[in-house]
Amino acid sequence: MEQTPPRAQLPDPARSFKGAITNRVVALFNDRARGEAPVLRRPDGIFGPKAVAWRVHGDVTAMLVGGISSLLLQMLHPAVLAGVWDHSNFRTDMHGRLRRTARFIALTTYGGREEAEAVIARVRGIHERVGGILPDGTPYAANDPALLAWVHVTETTSFLNAWRRYVEPGMSLADQDRYFAEMARVARALGAAPVPLDRAGARRLLDAYRPQLRTDARTREVRQLVLKAATADLLALGLQALGNQAAIDLLPEWARRMHGLPNPLVARPLVRAGTLGVAQAIRWAFR
Repeated sequence: MEQTPPRAQLPDPARSFKGAITNRVVALFNDRARGEAPVLRRPDGIFGPKAVAWRVHGDVTAMLVGGISSLLLQMLHPAVLAGVWDHSNFRTDMHGRLRRTARFIALTTYGGREEAEAVIARVRGIHERVGGILPDGTPYAANDPALLAWVHVTETTSFLNAWRRYVEPGMSLADQDRYFAEMARVARALGAAPVPLDRAGARRLLDAYRPQLRTDARTREVRQLVLKAATADLLALGLQALGNQAAIDLLPEWARRMHGLPNPLVARPLVRAGTLGVAQAIRWAFR
């Protein structure tokens, strides 16, 4: 049967809506003023298309929620917080800092091996220049393997937890373990140690750091900046508020208590359902 050709002269609302979503997401992760474009997926990188990391890092909403949650965890370590406080323009460019972190993850996950190794070398060079003294007089250095391990385990745990909650709740334990084993390659290249190779190892490492964690006035200020509205756009404002609540919900209970952040049982289903709805809309737009 002959099909009637589409009426090209009429606008396609669905296509326009898809384009609006994808343009907003691309702009969120790429600084167009600096000529940045989305990272192309190449099979010759650190991982390759069959890696679990390719799956986990491919969902925008889960990565956003996991990324914010991991920042809230990371700042509980006094030395990690000091590195941000003393050597960062986070007060005036929090969005830029988050975007640079997202780009690092994209390049090491999907870029070619040369791209990945170059960005890892660049980050190591930055870490070599970052150090100082904590308020209690203890020296710290960003290239400390133990500090890099804390950052790594909080990121990987948060990304995987967000993926399981909003994309693949039935993810096998074998794939969860494989994700940590894969991400250990990047952690070791950055100089982190010890590095967990499976989910149980990641859980043990998180627990081992808990006696070192603290909160103070600086923690509260950085937390407020991470969760602060970065736009006057009402739609983006609502989505950011939802993402922040989803990130808080993703935190371990002990971390929420340290931050003094509520996670009401009544609102929790609404937050999760709303975040899942946003995730599905973004997946539809990029499909």
